[in-house]
Amino acid sequence: MTIDPKQAHLWIVGGGIAGMAAAAFAIRDAQVPGPNIHILEELDVTGGGMDGANSPVVPGTYVTRGGRMFEEQAYQTTWDLFSTIPSLENPEVTVRQETLDFNATFKTHARARLVDAQHRILDASSYGLSNGDRLEMTRMLAMNEKALGARRIDEMFGKHFFETNFWQMWRTMFAFQKWHSVIELRRYFLRFVQEFDLLDTVGGICRTKYNQYDSMIVPLQRWLVAQGVDVRFGTRVTNVDFAGADQPRRATRLHIEDSAGTSTIPLGQDDFTFITIGSITADTTYGGNDTVPPLIRDRVDGAWSLWEEIAKQAPDFGRPNTFNGNIDENKWESFTLTMQSDVLLNSIIDYTGNEPGTGALTTFIESGWHLSMVVPAQPHFPDMAANTYTLWGYGFEIDDEGDFVKKRMSQATGKEILTELVHQLGFEDILEEVLATTDVTTVMMPYASALFSRRVPEDRPKVIPDGSQNFAFLGQFTELPGDVVFTVEYSIHGAMHAVYEFFGVQRAIPPIYRGLHDPKVSLKALKSAFK
Repeated sequence: MTIDPKQAHLWIVGGGIAGMAAAAFAIRDAQVPGPNIHILEELDVTGGGMDGANSPVVPGTYVTRGGRMFEEQAYQTTWDLFSTIPSLENPEVTVRQETLDFNATFKTHARARLVDAQHRILDASSYGLSNGDRLEMTRMLAMNEKALGARRIDEMFGKHFFETNFWQMWRTMFAFQKWHSVIELRRYFLRFVQEFDLLDTVGGICRTKYNQYDSMIVPLQRWLVAQGVDVRFGTRVTNVDFAGADQPRRATRLHIEDSAGTSTIPLGQDDFTFITIGSITADTTYGGNDTVPPLIRDRVDGAWSLWEEIAKQAPDFGRPNTFNGNIDENKWESFTLTMQSDVLLNSIIDYTGNEPGTGALTTFIESGWHLSMVVPAQPHFPDMAANTYTLWGYGFEIDDEGDFVKKRMSQATGKEILTELVHQLGFEDILEEVLATTDVTTVMMPYASALFSRRVPEDRPKVIPDGSQNFAFLGQFTELPGDVVFTVEYSIHGAMHAVYEFFGVQRAIPPIYRGLHDPKVSLKALKSAFK
């Protein structure tokens, strides 16, 4: 079927980075006119999980739900996209170039990656892997995904592996739990093997000048709007109709809800729809200084319901219950500090030896909540007032009791989480001043690591299902062989694949970087396993 991109209309469900990237590639590379592209977003803001905003519970302060790191070799489609998007503050400089320039100044070299219960900074350069651990890693890498199936990570590794510095750094850097999918762990090992020898310093990662919403989403949205893209906020897609089994495989109608009520959008011969499925930020709740974010278990906000409705219609449309069916395996809680004094910031600098923006996660490996924190370059938000600072962190064992605050993290207020953090750092002498000058916003996310759930290949649909003529799936719950979820790259890679395939774009998609094919990288990885 010959497609005239000038006549095509794209109906993009979801205004997260996947949907925005699909719109950008359609304009830039497929020559679809901007006004022919329609983004249907349920919220009043684009960006999805790539957020950074004013706190909804503590006026005048800030919050980010998650922290994201980037990497040079593995993020090829991300850099491809943002090499043509003007940056937030200088239209003569792209987002890509701004990021390169920023990281040339703020070089990451963590000096306090792991901390014990006595506040001692551990020698994280010693990975602590035994010959048995190395054998288990080799065995996992040698097996294919079909053979690994739906196994847990702890079904492939013994007890000692989970006690090593290597695992402590890997799990907190990428948010793995030992009950998560061993297939996903294997993909991460293969995708980021070039970072094995830098795991203790996190020297291979790069970050944006500000939080990712301001540094990436805002510039991309500006560019899309300048091209005439039709962005419809407050528009929820509740279901999609598909042609009958005896007809060509097409999406035929979108069912929507907006301020005007319910209606439908018929999809004709020149219409395409790109549907974002699943959500790791669904049912996010917030707490403040003296409140606790509730945990929602019954999918209130509807972010999963569209995929659930679609999945009923064909066996290759995936199985959402694999990912949203076990909240207790996938929930975690993050916190953002807004500090009106530099006393805590300066104490952390003195303790870690890292200026803001040059460290990485500091993980308190023996803490009851398994806390981690990171201090970004300041200011982390472009509109931050002078003498205001931020810090982000999260807990991995939120149903366990704290060491100093004797309650579950999930039941602790913002000030109580701050108190626990200060004690973990050993800064009791400044606790009173820190509490008086710091506001805390906490974030509960029931599905934060749902994309690592144990699965089989059929649980995630292909980006373009077999035979599809006009619909594709986007986001973290689609299947891209060899690539890794929980990355911005995954969402952008899927969007590029969908657009290029439908419109026959004669431009190569950057290949997945495979470090093990490079003898130098392989040798470094092998040496690091013996640290």
